[in-house]
Amino acid sequence: MKISKVLGGAAVVTALSLAACGGTAIEGTWLEPIPGMDGEQGFTLGKGGRAESVNMATLKYETWSRKGDRLILTGQSIGNGQTLQFSDTLRIETLDAQTLTVTRRGVMATYHRAAE
Repeated sequence: MKISKVLGGAAVVTALSLAACGGTAIEGTWLEPIPGMDGEQGFTLGKGGRAESVNMATLKYETWSRKGDRLILTGQSIGNGQTLQFSDTLRIETLDAQTLTVTRRGVMATYHRAAE
């Protein structure tokens, strides 16, 4: 009996945290500083699942989708004389009106929403 109450409480906390992320629109342009350089890079998540890279010549985002706390970006990686299709899954850690924090392969990145 006690175990089911604990598990039920954990499910409520998980549902509330996911709902908190789900209440903020993720569409828009998200940017982060370019490591070791001036400027910013990132991506634009457009209506209808359209995605675009910002200041990343060798990584061309084409589409995006969201499944719960997962942001899935697809596109083309261009380099070394070849172009490869890719799909990248990012875990959404936090999302509010101005900040998006994601984890990709154990590395955390924080983006800010670009002014419209």
